[in-house]
Amino acid sequence: MNRRNMNKTKSTVEEIRQRFDSDVERFANLDTGQVSTIDARYSLDLITEVAKRLEPYAENLLDVGCGAGNYTLTMLQKTPNLNCTLVDLSKPMLDRALERVAAQTEGKVEIVQGDIRKVALKENHFDIILAGAVLHHLRDDRDWENVFAKLYNLLKPGGCLMISDLVRQDNEVLTEYFWQRYAEYLDETGGQDYRRKILDYVAREDSPRSIACQLELMKKVGFKSVEVLHKNVCFGAFGGVK
Repeated sequence: MNRRNMNKTKSTVEEIRQRFDSDVERFANLDTGQVSTIDARYSLDLITEVAKRLEPYAENLLDVGCGAGNYTLTMLQKTPNLNCTLVDLSKPMLDRALERVAAQTEGKVEIVQGDIRKVALKENHFDIILAGAVLHHLRDDRDWENVFAKLYNLLKPGGCLMISDLVRQDNEVLTEYFWQRYAEYLDETGGQDYRRKILDYVAREDSPRSIACQLELMKKVGFKSVEVLHKNVCFGAFGGVK
């Protein structure tokens, strides 16, 4: 992907919401909804397994940008009967997630429609926060720092934030190289039309930051420890403990 394509005018929150409103069933299935994400299943398993080990007695889970609920459902397989708070822009996604998650936990399930930058949530409350393929929609430096600070404040002391996402490199030459590798992956996965479709979405919707940048922000807002769990081309899994 050319660097210039990453700097196009970005989609509004409303435009992003509308796209996800119309694609619920595809995203409810990892085999269809996460095809464009390298190592999606591996990273999903990894961040939930790490969360379980860091917070073995967890009670309260927050899933940011929950989509149709795949991350929460995987977490519930490892830590049953959590109280689950699901946040997403898309009401159809939330309705599907509520249906699926409520069937798998005896805990309370709450859905919150809205932008994580704006929704009101209880501070010092969550043992685990999952953010799967969502933070790359943030825009400027203020957005990034404010959201990490907010997620930190929502966690209980000792709680963990686990992230799986699209990422950039800090070095622009390496960024170019890894976007090229990603384009080749998309071409092999679905052909040239599929590659163009996905890269167009990325150019319009996404503003990813490097793992190093995000870990530095996490430390800046107060996380006492941060870890890189996995990285492959321009996707990574990482997190931190409050």
